[in-house]
Amino acid sequence: KIILLLFTLIISHSVFSQCNGRYDTEIFSSITKTTVNYSDIYSDNEHEMDVYTPDGDTETNRPLILFMHGGSFTGGSKELIDCVDFCESFAKRGYVTASVNYRLASNPINFMLDQELQYRTVFKSIADIKSAIRYFRKDYNNGNTYNIDDNTIFIGGTSAGGVIAVHLAYVDNISDLPTSPTDVQSIANSLGGLEGDAGNDGYSSKVSGVISFAGGINDVNWIDALDEPLVSIQGDADVIVNYNCGPGLNLPSVLTLCGSGEMHPQADAVGLLNDVLVYPGEAHTWFVAGNSSSKFTQAVEFTKDFLY
Repeated sequence: KIILLLFTLIISHSVFSQCNGRYDTEIFSSITKTTVNYSDIYSDNEHEMDVYTPDGDTETNRPLILFMHGGSFTGGSKELIDCVDFCESFAKRGYVTASVNYRLASNPINFMLDQELQYRTVFKSIADIKSAIRYFRKDYNNGNTYNIDDNTIFIGGTSAGGVIAVHLAYVDNISDLPTSPTDVQSIANSLGGLEGDAGNDGYSSKVSGVISFAGGINDVNWIDALDEPLVSIQGDADVIVNYNCGPGLNLPSVLTLCGSGEMHPQADAVGLLNDVLVYPGEAHTWFVAGNSSSKFTQAVEFTKDFLY
């Protein structure tokens, strides 16, 4: 047993040494940010993303993380400090990362009062991010500019960005969507189905895992045994995206969202690989200051460990 243990430790150390800490620690001191328009249908700020790559990296088969900002689907952008800090941190670990813009509701008041508009806005944003995923796979097939592994693409975000990530991954069929009191199936079909209307057609939008910082899902039953692994971080006093289940923004007119307190028991029940970090007594905005917040840096480390 001692010999076996020593052998295991030697092999583990050897593998880690060969990687030089890649994907675990920030082994690159600087990164390059490149802004691109990812849609071949739309050309505007809402369809731009910032791609972060580690300077001097010679690896040609790197995992990719797409990360989306919060803002209640009415505001926010890829330049928010939490998105920048997340993407820079993971790029310095050897990942390729992208902070991605998406379509927003133009009128916040109308959005908060109209559940049909809420569904439509969320599915537009999902369509955009699926197009961004396909952008990378299209690029992979045409020279692989970013040197990614197109079989290892993760999706994540904060608040509304986390909501996008979990719905993108866990809404598998239009038939899963309700038809009453709102015909969500009809809304999805009007936007080009679950793959959406934002272009780069002909490539897969599948992902390998989901990262949710204070995000949630409209119906936990959409999480099933065939779904992608989930890591989430949330405060248990969050009512903006309810830690358990409740109306978004804590407003009765907004659709229900179920956060980490409900998503992970469901994941456990169906046997889905998952992990959760809960901040006792913490509300919704612990992530907004990025690296200036110890909770944010802890969440990044927790996520890194899960992906690693």
